[in-house]
Amino acid sequence: MAPLTPVDAETPTFDELFAKSPVMAILRGMPADKSVELAVRAWDLGIECVEVPVQTEEAARVLAAVVAAGRERGKAVGAGTVTTTERLEWAVSAGAAFTVAPGLAAEVAQASIDASLPHLPGVATATDVQAARALGLTWLKAFPASVLGQGWFKAMRGPFPEVPFVATGGIDASNAAAYLAAGARVVAVGSALEDPEQLPLLADLLASR
Repeated sequence: MAPLTPVDAETPTFDELFAKSPVMAILRGMPADKSVELAVRAWDLGIECVEVPVQTEEAARVLAAVVAAGRERGKAVGAGTVTTTERLEWAVSAGAAFTVAPGLAAEVAQASIDASLPHLPGVATATDVQAARALGLTWLKAFPASVLGQGWFKAMRGPFPEVPFVATGGIDASNAAAYLAAGARVVAVGSALEDPEQLPLLADLLASR
């Protein structure tokens, strides 16, 4: 693909994005108004980082709406499920501040970096981790975390103590603290933001960090 025009605004690094909160919110498959509502709920709870997956062009329009809401509050919003360069183009057009993928694709990762968007690829093995780091990617997404299990994070701290992982997939307010204790630096939650019973637990988790 032809190189994308780098975004104009200076985008934050993942170190900066995750400095204030160990929780990221994923808003998948919802209309724009519901996504903005939940993004505001996340920001009010103290969750700084919000991701909107962009599997379709309609989802990219939802991302643009959340980006606009975030801009009013000074919050960065990222694009998730960026598995192709076409989806990366959607993310850039929507104003995303970073990109996330379920796996590692060197072409997509490099194109995102070239567009000045930090990229968070999914990894599940030591080989994945080495390949991602060789591309210069710092933060990595452990996916699917519920299948990998908490033991995966403890095991990876041996060979990769310097690598910060974001636990994603199957994380909610009931198990988020356990994944953080196991070695994940950040946990990503989705449906928990819609569950009134989980919101107080998320608030307690954020207050304890």
